[in-house]
Amino acid sequence: MQILIAFIAGLIFGLGLILSGMADPSKVLNFLDLSGDWDPSLAFVMGGAICVGVIAFHFAKKRQKSLLGDAMSLPTNTRIDRRLVLGSLVFGIGWGLAGYCPGPALVSLSSGNSKNIIFVIAMLAGMAMFEVLERGRSNAKQSS
Repeated sequence: MQILIAFIAGLIFGLGLILSGMADPSKVLNFLDLSGDWDPSLAFVMGGAICVGVIAFHFAKKRQKSLLGDAMSLPTNTRIDRRLVLGSLVFGIGWGLAGYCPGPALVSLSSGNSKNIIFVIAMLAGMAMFEVLERGRSNAKQSS
């Protein structure tokens, strides 16, 4: 049942990305180009997503278990630290250069465009590099 729900949620998310234009890098880049041919439509998409997220988290905080019966595990860290700021900068720079963030990049793979494929490979390599560095950091903390 969980796999079916995950599939349906992913399908709805992917369709939403396509319909909203988030899977089109030129639309995203036009949104980010404030001094040129600015396209504000994605601000409404993001605003709508934030509203849905706020409502969902409001109700999720009150629950001990998910709708499927799993234990709820919400983040508790509210500290803004160097890692968060640097990660946000790297994410923003990548988004601004390529016009993709992870979800839309994966959805765009279906187009078969070589630029999309290269972006996803680079994204996965970056994620793998982070995991290797994070494990090394964790091991260094444990041994000291």
